[in-house]
Amino acid sequence: MKKILVIFLTSLALMAFKNDKPAYRIYTADGSPVKYSKMVDALRQADVVFFGELHNNPIAHWLELELTKDLYDKRDGKIVLGAEMFEADNQLLLDEYLNNEISKKSYEDEIRLWKNYATDYKPLVEFAKEHNLKFMATNIPRRYASVVYKKGFEALDSLSAEARSYIAPLPIEYDANLPGYKSMLDEMKNMGMTHLNENLPKAQAAKDATMAYSIAGALEDGSLFIHYNGSYHSDNHEGIIWYLNKYKPGLKIMTITCVEQGDIDKMDEEFKNQADYIVVIPESMTKTY
Repeated sequence: MKKILVIFLTSLALMAFKNDKPAYRIYTADGSPVKYSKMVDALRQADVVFFGELHNNPIAHWLELELTKDLYDKRDGKIVLGAEMFEADNQLLLDEYLNNEISKKSYEDEIRLWKNYATDYKPLVEFAKEHNLKFMATNIPRRYASVVYKKGFEALDSLSAEARSYIAPLPIEYDANLPGYKSMLDEMKNMGMTHLNENLPKAQAAKDATMAYSIAGALEDGSLFIHYNGSYHSDNHEGIIWYLNKYKPGLKIMTITCVEQGDIDKMDEEFKNQADYIVVIPESMTKTY
């Protein structure tokens, strides 16, 4: 009788969870469900972790912060942070703020912040400040990415030495056949665009190369580097990772990506192998902008 009661109560509990509305589920690359704690235990072993976010998704941003806190604890505080959302020529301002050399107002007035900074990235910066962590502004200044978009890689050669110091070493290696870059042009074709700008994926590559070069230069022995970026910059271990493997081969790199589905109880086939861990979020989730 006691055994039957246990089975009955267990069944009720499972039914209750099934009727619940979870905000996300995590899967491994092959689509197997995995607990958050298991993911953290695996990520703590890496040299670099890429968190590929959906820029306007609140669950992605919340998980970035929670994961950072947990990896900070797991690695005894030996972590370095970096983000696409900060451009290399703003490193001085970011450092001055983190080191209490300038006020929050001066920092926020002068640095180029994304419109969702206050809700989505400020918590990460403040965590770094509170715990005396390095936070790297890894991305190419957008004005130079625009130069590539308009005129190609060659136009970077005419920039000043100071300008080039904020960019990956020239010439930037580029493989137009990498699936991520190729798909950009394919999508434009599918949209019926008659004029294709072949420089679009090159501008993306300039960002990826610069972020990779920034990360490679900021790696510290015994520390874990956590990088926050749009998922397309690290999905399928391409983008930034393709360049990082060239600048600093032999690193243990692990990736997270965020995707949206109507039903999150099973990961869609299309997302398999997109990252080491796939965070599946309901497509009805509210947006930060």
